[in-house]
Parts: sequence; C-alpha cells; structure tokens
Amino acid sequence: MTREDKSSDGSPGQRPRPAQPRIAPVPREAWSEAQQEFLGPLEQTGKLYNVFSTLANHPDLYRDWTTFAGYILRRSTLPRRDSEMLILRIGWLCQAEYEWGQHVRMGRRAGLTDDDFRRIRQGPEAPDLADHDRRLLQATDELFHDACISDATWQALSKTFTMQQMMDVVFTVGEYNLVSMALNSFGVQLDEGLEGFPK
Repeated sequence: MTREDKSSDGSPGQRPRPAQPRIAPVPREAWSEAQQEFLGPLEQTGKLYNVFSTLANHPDLYRDWTTFAGYILRRSTLPRRDSEMLILRIGWLCQAEYEWGQHVRMGRRAGLTDDDFRRIRQGPEAPDLADHDRRLLQATDELFHDACISDATWQALSKTFTMQQMMDVVFTVGEYNLVSMALNSFGVQLDEGLEGFPK
C-alpha cells in the first residue's frame, strides 16, 4: 500500500494503529529524578498527557526533543492558525489520531472551526477553501508525498510569507510528521476525555 492509497472514508489508506501502548507511559510512582524534573510541572498544570509520560521513558531524548518542539509550538514565525492547519493536515495524512485530537483542541483556540476541520480532512481539493488555506494544505501534502514543496506552491506561499516563515512551514510539517510516527509506532492512546477522529 502506498501513501496515495485511500480508504473508503477518504482518509489515507494505512494499516491499523496499535490498540494498546507498545511503550507504556511512565507511572507516577516510578518517576526517576530526571522524569520528576520535567513531568512534575506538567502534572501541576494539568497538562501531563500520555505523549509526555510516554516519551519520558527516554529522558535524554525527551529533553532535547522538547527544545525543538517548543520552538515549533510557541515561537514559530507562523500565525498560530496557520501552524495548526499544517499540524492537523499532517496528522490526518499520517492517521495519527492522538495528534489530531490534541490539535483540534488547540486549533479551536487559534480560531479554527468545525468547517475548517472538515476542509483540512478533505485537503487542498476541498471546494470552499480560501486560497491561503489551500496553499498551506497543498504544501503539507507535497511534503508528505514527495518530501519537497513544488515550485508553484512555494511561489504562491512566498507572496505572503517571509523566508523565515517558509522555513517554518517545512519544519512544522516535518516535526509533526515525526511526532505522528512516534505516536503511531509507540501506541500512544488518547487521554481521558480527548476526542479522536470524527466518527
């Protein structure tokens, strides 16, 4: 099966994801000193999600990954709404349900609506997309399928984005493609109360 295959509901046709964790989240009572250092503050703020307690199994990796992830999520030059569109589209293409669920929440805070989420799932061919949104989704699809943004899409986005923003487009999609691979492969399960893909 290739990345271009489609399932009956229009989503990318890919094998089922693990229904149970392959790498279990580190339980609170088993935290090492290093794990306490970075998971404790998340626990205190109510943001101790399965993704973090799973990646905490590898403290050195966790620490360095969060530096890059923190830039993409909080300091990127892209408007927050644009970032969330890129993240949601690559999460949908990778069929990373955990990523989709978390970023629907974040996307709502950035101004995305149920209609936007529908369009993101449909992709750049959605009939009622604004031109800018279509270019964002097109860039994501091209990176997913060909690991390169086409000349046409690059030129179109460059009319409104700076060079740094163009770089952040690529790194945002790349970061969340990587995160999707980890979530899917490690079997990270939805947090309690987190909705996944629309039924």
